[in-house]
Order: sequence, then C-alpha cells, then structure tokens
Amino acid sequence: MTTIMVVTMIALLLLGFPMMVPLIAAAIIGFYMMFNGFGQMDTLIQQMMAGIRPASLIAVPMFILAADIMTRGQSANRLIDMVMAFIGHIKGGLAVSTAASCTLFGAVSGSTQATVVAVGSPLRPKMLKAGYSDSFTLALIINASDIAFLIPPSIGMIIYGVISGTSIGELFIAGIGPGLLILVMFSAYCIAYAIIKDVPTEARASWKERGTAVQKALWPLGFPVIIVGGIYGGIFSPTEAAAACVLYAILLEFVVFRSLKMGDIYTIAKSTGLITAVVFILVAVGNSFSWIISFAQIPQAILESVGVNDAGPTGVLIAICISFFIACMFVDPIVVILVLTPIFAPAIAATGLDPVLVGILITLQVAIGSATPPFGCDIFTAIAIFKRPYWEVIKGTPPFIFMLILAAALLIMFPQIALFLRDVAFR
Repeated sequence: MTTIMVVTMIALLLLGFPMMVPLIAAAIIGFYMMFNGFGQMDTLIQQMMAGIRPASLIAVPMFILAADIMTRGQSANRLIDMVMAFIGHIKGGLAVSTAASCTLFGAVSGSTQATVVAVGSPLRPKMLKAGYSDSFTLALIINASDIAFLIPPSIGMIIYGVISGTSIGELFIAGIGPGLLILVMFSAYCIAYAIIKDVPTEARASWKERGTAVQKALWPLGFPVIIVGGIYGGIFSPTEAAAACVLYAILLEFVVFRSLKMGDIYTIAKSTGLITAVVFILVAVGNSFSWIISFAQIPQAILESVGVNDAGPTGVLIAICISFFIACMFVDPIVVILVLTPIFAPAIAATGLDPVLVGILITLQVAIGSATPPFGCDIFTAIAIFKRPYWEVIKGTPPFIFMLILAAALLIMFPQIALFLRDVAFR
C-alpha cells in the first residue's frame, strides 16, 4: 500500500498537478485498500473536516489579511526608513538594514512571501545602486525574509501547533531568540561582504532625521507589541492577537495613514481569500493523508527501518532537520509540516523531546528549504517579483544556507537559545 501511495504522489507531481491533488489521491487509495472499497469514504471526509476544525486556525487568514493590508499600505516603508536612518551609514549598512527590515516586517506579517515583496521591492534597487551584486541582493532578500517564519507571528508555527497539539503562544515566544540569532549572523556576513567588495556607505542621517523616522515608525511598531506583548502578558490568545492585528492594520492604513481607500477592500479581501483557501485545502487533505498513514502505522515502520527510534534525542533532532530540509527543497512548506510531523511524532514522544524545541527546529528547516534550490517557494516568488532568471536568484544563496544550517546546529547543541524566553514567559 505504501509503495502504491508514494508512486501515485510522485507521478501526479511529475505530471504537474498542484500538491493538494497528489495528497488526496494517495489518501483515497489508502482508504480503498485498507477498507476494501469505498464504503468508509465518509471517514475520509470527516478527517478532512477535522483538519480545519481547530479554532486556532482562524489566526491564519487573520495574519494573511493583516500582512496584505500592510504590504499595500505604508507600514513596510516606514519600518524600512527607520532602520536605514540608524544603520544605513555603516559599512554594509544597507544590506544589514535589508536583513533587519525583513525581520521587523516578519514580526508584523508572519509571511515570508509578503516580506519578499514588501522589503525587496523598495530595497533591491537601492542595493544595486550602492554597488551590491544582484545575486547577493536577491539571496539576502529571500533568506532574510525567511526569518519571518521564526519571528512571531508565524503561519508555519500555527500549522505545526495545530497538528502536534503544541501551545502556539509558546512557539511564538520561543521563535524570537533563533530569529535574532540568524539576523546577527546575516548582519555579520553583510558587513564582511561590504568590506571585501569595498561597497560604498550611505550618507549618515542626522539625529533630526532619525527622530522623524522613529516617529513615523511608531505606529507600525505597535504590531509586535500587540502580538508578543499581548500573548506574553496574557491579554490575548494567538488567535485573538491575530484579530487585533487586523483591526490595527485597518485603523493604520485606512484611518491614520490614509494610504488605502474603501475601494481597495475588495482587492485585499479577494487576495486574502484565495491564499487562505489554498492553505485550508492543503490542511484538510493533509490531515486526511496524515490520518491514513498513522492508522496504517506507516510512520512507526519507517522510523524502525532507519533506526531513528534508537538514535536518542539528538539523533532524532538531526533526523528531523535533515528530513524537513530536504522535503522543503521540493514541496510546499505547509504540506511538509502536515505530512512529516505525524511521522516523527512517535519518536519525539519516545525520546521525551520538548515539542516546542522540535517545533522551532522544524520551522527553521522549513525556512531553509523555502529558499533552497531546486524548488524553494521563495525562490520562485523572487523570480516572479523581480523578473530575474532562476540561476541569478539562487547563485548567492549557499553562504546564507550554510549560516541557517549552522543556526540549526547551535539550536540542537544549545536549546536555551529558543527555550529561555519561553521558560521566562510560561514557566
């Protein structure tokens, strides 16, 4: 049965079907073979509905909507201008500002692809004009945007939390440390690159200009305060924080900044609806697929055959990192989380690993894979947005991928990078 399911999925993928079709086809085949016909197909529908029933999933369309409003408004540019005012003049400052801006916008959007668009569109021309190569610029944008997977809010963390039953609030807080670690590593590389390539520096902003930039960015900086402060302070659940972000985004862009008009609501709502529909269909069919492979005890068989169950906690973490990293090079990150998380669940439970640490490592591997050739989703987002050839987009990625892998190794060796803030907030 397993062989037939895998062959079916691979064949449909090679034929160009979207990922939801191979998943549901494999699930239907599994149900048919296990229950000797289609008499139990209502169970398949029940599992699909169960996948999208958790109330915490409401946060997903909320964060997508908030990110869409901010991307079309002024919030992203105000955050970028503030970062540039303070560090744009140092050696490599423009590149560091790009990485920091991706981190900040990730903290208000939770979407890597929205971050590529919002930060990359205004800063890529500036970096090219300053003397950075296009391959370095594109690689920096798509990899720094992946910090949005780790800095709360994170759609990947929400999906993992729902699938694994892990606290989404704890995952959000635990992602801050690794996200900042990666920002520091990227910044150091950007400075070294600028020194080696002798990239000219930007003009130093005056303190008056810095004050003006901070003043303009105060409103957008309210987003991380709402999300992190609200969850940390016990004011909001993650779902409530998402709703508060949408309300705050509407007030900012429609009332305070007046960058959007009532006529834009339809376009924004349609865009959010389309993205949400894709995500929820993937979650639904992914849950039915996960149920059938769990019912058939396929995960246990796979883990026993490769000896993961006997590897100990560190070995399990390494196996998780390798599996998720490779899978996300070829498949949509949400699908990878939906399919692989149940497979490793028995090993995680058997070794007593902290599910929050596992979730952060999985999220990091998803982020790495999203920007890694051959089929990382952020690569194709950059190709579509910046109209550049595939090779030019991926040419500068190896140093950033190495740093992200190093960050994963540091997390395995020093779990408190992720768990310290979680323990302070929730223990």
